[in-house]
Amino acid sequence: MDLIGAGLEPLAGGHSGETFLAEVAGERTVVRIYAGRGATRGPEAPEVDAAVLALVRGLVPVPEVLEVRRADPESGLPGLLVTSHLDGTRLDALLPDLDDDMAAVVGDRLGRVVARLAQMPMLRAGMFVDAELRCVPMPAEARDLPTWVSTHLEGTALAAWSAEDREQLMAVAERAQQLADSVRRTCLVHSDLNPKNVLVDPDTGAVTGLVDWEFAHAGSPFSDLGNLLRFDRRPTFAEAVEAAYRTHVVDAPADLLDQARAADLWALVDLAARAGSNPVADRAHDQLLAITRTGDLHAVATG
Repeated sequence: MDLIGAGLEPLAGGHSGETFLAEVAGERTVVRIYAGRGATRGPEAPEVDAAVLALVRGLVPVPEVLEVRRADPESGLPGLLVTSHLDGTRLDALLPDLDDDMAAVVGDRLGRVVARLAQMPMLRAGMFVDAELRCVPMPAEARDLPTWVSTHLEGTALAAWSAEDREQLMAVAERAQQLADSVRRTCLVHSDLNPKNVLVDPDTGAVTGLVDWEFAHAGSPFSDLGNLLRFDRRPTFAEAVEAAYRTHVVDAPADLLDQARAADLWALVDLAARAGSNPVADRAHDQLLAITRTGDLHAVATG
C-alpha cells in the first residue's frame, strides 16, 4: 500500500495516536502504525493482531486484514497493519442519544457478541506472542489481584491515597481475587471492549464492528462483560446486555455481575493509577475510589 499517497488522517476515538484512516482510489482503509505504544509489544505485534482478527472473523464483526508488516528493529521500520474500514457509528457517541427501546436493542445485540467471545475457548490463560497465537503466562504480578494492586500503589496517582483507602483497596482486591479463583475456564478476551471500540448501525442497532484488539489475550469469560459495563450502567442497556449474555452462555453463574466487576478490577486499577493522563483514567480513578470506600464492586462515582 502506498502510504504516501493514502492521505493518512488520525482516526477519532483512540489514545495511542497510531491509528489512521486512509483513502486510496476511493477505497477507505484503516492503517495502524506500531511506532509508539504498539512498538513496546515487540516486532510481532502486527502479526499477532492480524492473527486474532483472522481467528474471530465470521464469528464477530471485525475488519478484513489487507496487509501486515512485521517491524524491523534493525532499520527502525515500524510494524504495520492495514485493514478494511467498517461502517457504523461509535457506540460512545451514539448511546447517550438513544431512546430506551433502541438502547435495549443495542444492548441485546452487543450482549450476544460478548457471549460469543466468552464461548471461544482457550487452553490456558496468557498473552499471545506470535502469529500462531502461542500463549505465554501473564507476569506473576498480573495473575494475583492483591499483588497487582501493590505494584500500582507507588509512583502513581494511587500514591496520594490515604493509608486507610489503600488498605481498604487491598481488602477489596482480596475479595475480588476469591471470585476470580472460582473461574474454571479460559476464553478469548478482547480486553478493551468499551463503547468507543464498538461500531453500531444507528438505524437498526446492529453491531457492525469490534475494533482495536491490541490487548486481546486468553483469560476470564467475564472480563469483556465487566469492561463493557464498567461505566455504562443505563438500566435498559445494561440489563439487555446481561440478559443476552445469560441466554447464550450456558455456564453463566448466578453471580455473573459480581464476577464481571471482579474481572474488570485489574484494568480499573491500571487505569486509575494513570489518573491525570486522560479523561478515561480520571473517571476510572473516581470509580475505583468509590468501590474502595464502599467495599462494593458495583459502586459508581458520584458528582
